Amino acid sequence: MGTAPKSLNSLLFFFSNHLILDYRRVWHLSFHSSNTYYLSSAATNLSTIVQEYGESPKQLLKYVRDQCKTGTFKDLDAALGLFDRMVRMHPLPSVVSFNQLLTSIARAKHHLTVITLVKQMDLLEIAPNLHTLTVLANCFCHLNRVDLGFSVLAKFLKLGFQPDRVSINTLVKGLCLQGKIAEAVNLADEMGEMGYKPDGFTYATIINSLCKVGETGLAINSLRKMEDANFVLNAASYNTIICSLCKDGLLTDALNFFSAMTRKGIQPDLFTYNPLIQGLCKFGHWKEAAKLVTEMEERNIMPNVRTFNVLVDALVKEGKMTEAKEAFDMMTEKGIEPDVVTHNSFIDCYCGQNRMDEAVKTFNMMVRRGCSPNVFSYSTLINGYCKSKRIAEAINLFHEMLDKKMIPNVVTYTTLIGGFCQVGRPRAALELLHEMQACGEHPDLQTYAILFDGLFKNRHFVEAMALFREMVDKKLDINIVIYNILINAMCDAGKLVTAKDLFCSLSTKGLQPNARTYNVMFKGLCKEGLINEARELLEKMDGNGCLPDNLLYNTIIQGLLQHNETSRAVEYIEIMVGKGFSADETTATMVIDLLCANKVDNAMREWFEKLL
Repeated sequence: MGTAPKSLNSLLFFFSNHLILDYRRVWHLSFHSSNTYYLSSAATNLSTIVQEYGESPKQLLKYVRDQCKTGTFKDLDAALGLFDRMVRMHPLPSVVSFNQLLTSIARAKHHLTVITLVKQMDLLEIAPNLHTLTVLANCFCHLNRVDLGFSVLAKFLKLGFQPDRVSINTLVKGLCLQGKIAEAVNLADEMGEMGYKPDGFTYATIINSLCKVGETGLAINSLRKMEDANFVLNAASYNTIICSLCKDGLLTDALNFFSAMTRKGIQPDLFTYNPLIQGLCKFGHWKEAAKLVTEMEERNIMPNVRTFNVLVDALVKEGKMTEAKEAFDMMTEKGIEPDVVTHNSFIDCYCGQNRMDEAVKTFNMMVRRGCSPNVFSYSTLINGYCKSKRIAEAINLFHEMLDKKMIPNVVTYTTLIGGFCQVGRPRAALELLHEMQACGEHPDLQTYAILFDGLFKNRHFVEAMALFREMVDKKLDINIVIYNILINAMCDAGKLVTAKDLFCSLSTKGLQPNARTYNVMFKGLCKEGLINEARELLEKMDGNGCLPDNLLYNTIIQGLLQHNETSRAVEYIEIMVGKGFSADETTATMVIDLLCANKVDNAMREWFEKLL
């Protein structure tokens, strides 16, 4: 990122000399690309306007003024038709009327069209004023050509205009849109030196841009500059920083900033409270979030659907269903209609608790209230049915989605593929994968992992290995999860040598074994009675910085007990208990069986009883 020249004049000189040719080229291209379009369609959509305002120049210009006051032209063809009428008027309308039309078209984001029309005005010798050129510079900035915006600034000077705050703020915003925030700050400083004191808009633009790129500290510094310059501050700039602090997880700082804001007499609004409530809920502080909702009402700030959605979602995730329903009822009492996000929070919670009847009731209630379910609604219900192994209901919902012309996403397909695998229908899962690909939806690595695991667990080795080859052929970034599935399948099939080879090859693939990888290998080695190899692997595991977990200790203890290595099992029981781990159900059952059969001496019995 370069630095701005030391004076505004040198900056203008730089752009006028080095970029004016490019400026003309872009202007030239934009004119020729769309000139034919607006002339050919000039009169296509004017009938309604003519009926309402009449055909006289005075009446049409009144329409232009009215349109500028109300906002933007919804119909570009009508705007172009008006421009064509205006350039044919005798005498020509003033540049003010043209500016009103250009401003409305620019607000509708037809930036290239505005550039074309300004060029047409130039050809017709309609002299621009400062407003015209500011609109033009703004359009270049929105097209990510702030360099051409500066060329327009050079044109200001050549025509004898002095740039004002609005025109320079346009360039500050343009630099920020292109991520050149340091240059925008430098330009703002140059404004002050040249007598163009930055205003609230200048700083607000810079603050917003700094927050977007995560430079919240610098944004706070800019706000301090505003305070030092005695600007009359409103909530907007504070809101931007509060929102950024909340996104960064700096909730305490955000709340302190909020307190400082209110102490200075700056009234918070909805956009102050919403990020704070969301931040509190994100960290599980739903009670404090609920207090803020109450505080909003005390300040006569009406919460919106987003406010309640954040609170409801936090409550259901905490399992506070009663409080969540109370928040839902409060919404409706205040005339705030719950949307699909609100209902989805309840549906997701019920499905997670395997309360499918409640989930379906909520889904149906949402439909009755006139709120259309979305892909997430269906995917969540499908996931709930799949986890409950109610695959028929899941399939029915999937077909209902298709009947409603809804497009299932990768989550929907992956969920249903997993459901088929769970109920022993891996071939149906494989068919669904092919259907997914035929519909243009690309499976991700999780989709492949679930199907890969399901094929192996259902003894479809040929199909599983074909799927693995497909992943390799597609150059997917095959991760340790996929290799864990493959190594586990080899161990289960008694192909321990292949499993060991795969394990040893991980480093050549840039992969590091994790706790799951070691657990799979321990299980395979213990199953074959290779206890010494398992112990050696445990030592390597420590050396690789991967700490043994509860599952691993249980696996090796079970292997030792299966091969009547009770004394060595006690050694690992002692280590496991010392690390705060406990026996799982399988280990506990094996120990109880040994104790009941009186197959251990008193010293060992003491350790086994400690384990239980």
